[in-house]
This record gives sequence, structure tokens and C-alpha cells, in this order.
Amino acid sequence: MPLALLALAVSAFGIGTTEFVMMGLLPNVADDLGTSVPTAGHLVSAYAIGVVVGAPLLTALGSRIPRKRMLLLLMALFVVGNLASALAPGFGWLIAGRVLAGLPHGAFFGVGAVVAARLVADGRQARAVATMFLGLTVANIIGVPAATLLGQSLGWRATFLVVTVIGLVAMAALARLVPYVPVEAHQSLGREMRALGNRQVLLGLLTAVFGFAGVFAVYSYLASMTTEVMGFGESSVTLVLALFGIGMTLGALAAGPLTDRALRPTLYGSLAALALVLVAFRFTMHIQWAALTTVVVLGAVGFMTTTPLQMLVMNKAKDAPTLASASNHSAFNLANAGGAWLGGTAIAAGWGWTSPTLVGAVLAVVGLAIAATAGLLDRTDGTGRTEKGASRVVAGSPRTADQQVSASSPASGS
Repeated sequence: MPLALLALAVSAFGIGTTEFVMMGLLPNVADDLGTSVPTAGHLVSAYAIGVVVGAPLLTALGSRIPRKRMLLLLMALFVVGNLASALAPGFGWLIAGRVLAGLPHGAFFGVGAVVAARLVADGRQARAVATMFLGLTVANIIGVPAATLLGQSLGWRATFLVVTVIGLVAMAALARLVPYVPVEAHQSLGREMRALGNRQVLLGLLTAVFGFAGVFAVYSYLASMTTEVMGFGESSVTLVLALFGIGMTLGALAAGPLTDRALRPTLYGSLAALALVLVAFRFTMHIQWAALTTVVVLGAVGFMTTTPLQMLVMNKAKDAPTLASASNHSAFNLANAGGAWLGGTAIAAGWGWTSPTLVGAVLAVVGLAIAATAGLLDRTDGTGRTEKGASRVVAGSPRTADQQVSASSPASGS
């Protein structure tokens, strides 16, 4: 794999750390700022709203900017947002900082996924995208638990200062390792918007909204479930979050080759498994060893949905995949916001700390139904014949793209 994928993975590590660490810090932030845990859960939704708004907006504004320069600009905005969060004087300002930090998220992964797919040969594009996403999963094994422990020890502000430093390191890696990748001559905002209107792209985005919301309905409150239901102390929250991250990594490693081989079956299987595991978690949560095992499996099946959904919208958008790819992260973060809100609503209604598991299972089943409907429509349209595997034409022929990229050294300008 090209070293440029390492730079993308480092960036994903920083983004994943700031996105997911708030789940582990909700009790600490709530205590420090004098609010309840469900109310503090709005900080999860605030970041997600930033992603939802920023993904299409920043992608559109940067549609003619060379890919490397765009990645650097987005990571600079990420640094500013996290610094603002660290220095926030109150809850309202922290909400604003989280929105600002979320703005570049979707656009970065949208552009990054297209760049990753262009760096490798046909037949390995899903693996390349999954490699970038490994940064997110490693963040949940190392970054989030470490940042949570840091926040519990030195205060949550210290966590966001460290994430700011990670963002600066990521910028240096992008500047050094990512080659010059030009904007395609045929690309335009109008072409991207038309690609986004493809029915299969829209159904893929809708699948992400509902299916992935099932993960966040539970994950957003996993720290509180650890102490309130599983019976562990606060110090064990980092272990539980790390186990979830290990599961995410296993899911990401499996999703790449499975998606390259059979895209839709991988998507159907992961969503069905997600629904079943969420139902099981309601019962295993009361048995410590079973709860920890289920957390790993939940992370694995939840994250296995991301790569097939990402490749699906990129394939269906054909030669204008950037906006569709970025919008997929808007969909994931609508899922983030919606899942956190619905899970918090169930808890606030007095249904108990285990209630988000059933909320999540219902959402996963709805996502599976949408995905199955899209697959049926694809077959009846006669367009599904190109989906035996995931690696298809993305922003031009992979061979041509490789030639374009290899023409410049990693030190080339952006």
C-alpha cells in the first residue's frame, strides 16, 4: 500500500479520536459544566451536525481545489475547531466548538476516499478505503481510551488540546506523503450534484442514516452503561472503549476484502448481524464477561457497514464521486446525531440504560430493509450486474489515475 495511505490514516486517527472521545467524557463534561448526561449528549449531536452541514458545503466550495491542498485546508479547520473546544468558557461555546470541529470531517473523508481509491490498482480500491478508515478504528483502541483517561485525570480540556496536536502532526504527514492529485478535467459542481441525485446513491445514504444510527444509539451512552449496568468502575470505561475499538478494527480489516468480493452481501450481512447483536447486548450487559465480549462483536459488525456503504455510493456516482462520498459521511453523522438523540430520549423517558439497545436494533432493521429494497431495484433496473465486487471505475480509470499520481513525487506541491 502507498505511504500516502498512512498519512490519510493518521488524519483519520485524529478525526476519530475527537469524534468518539466525547462519548467517554460525557459524565465528566456534565459534572464540570453542571448539566445532565443526556443533555451533555447534545455535544455528540453538535459534532454530527457540523459534519452534516460541512460535508456538502465544503466539498462544493473546494470542488476545483487540488486534492492535496483541499485535505490540508480541511485538517487546518479541524485543528481550529478542537482548539476552540479546549478553550470554550461554557457549554454553549463548547457546542459551537464541536460544530466547528465537525465541519471538515465529511469533506475530508469524501476527498480522502477518492484519493485513496486512485492510489491503488483496480480490484484493491475497497481495501485502500478501508486502510484509511483503519485510522478511525485505531483511534478507538488507543486514541479514545487514552484521551478519555487523560480527560478523567487532567480534565476534558486537556483531551482537546492533545487532539489539536494530533491534527498538526496529521497536517505534516499529509504535506510530506500525499502526492499531487489533480482535480479531474471533467469535474464540476453541477456534475457532482447530478451524481448525488442518483436513486441508488440516495438509497445508500438513507441506509447509512438508519443502519449506522443503531450503533450510535448505544455507543453514545456506553460509558454510562459500563458503570450503571455492567457494574464496572469509572476507571474501566477506557477498557470498554478500547474493546469496542478492537472490534471496529476487526470489522474494518474484514470489510475491505469482503466488499471487494461481494459488496451488497457484505452490507446485508453486517446490518443483519448488527440488529441481532444489539438485541443480545440488552441481556448480556448484566453479565460482565458476556458484556465485554458483546462490545467487541458490536464494534466489529457495526463498522463492517461503513466500507460497503462508502464504495456503493462512490460506484453509483460513477465519475463524479467526491460529493457523494462526502455526503455519505453526512449520512453517517445524521446517524450519529439521530442515534444519540433517540438513545438519550429512551433513557430520559425512564426506560432504563439498556433501552438504547432495542432502539438501535430497530434502526438497524430499517437500514437493512432500505438496503434490500435498493438491491432489488438495482437488479430490476439491470444495473446490478456491475456489483460482483466493489472496485469499479472511480473518478476515471484506476490505471489512468495511477499514472497521474505516480507522475508526481510525494514532495510535489498541492
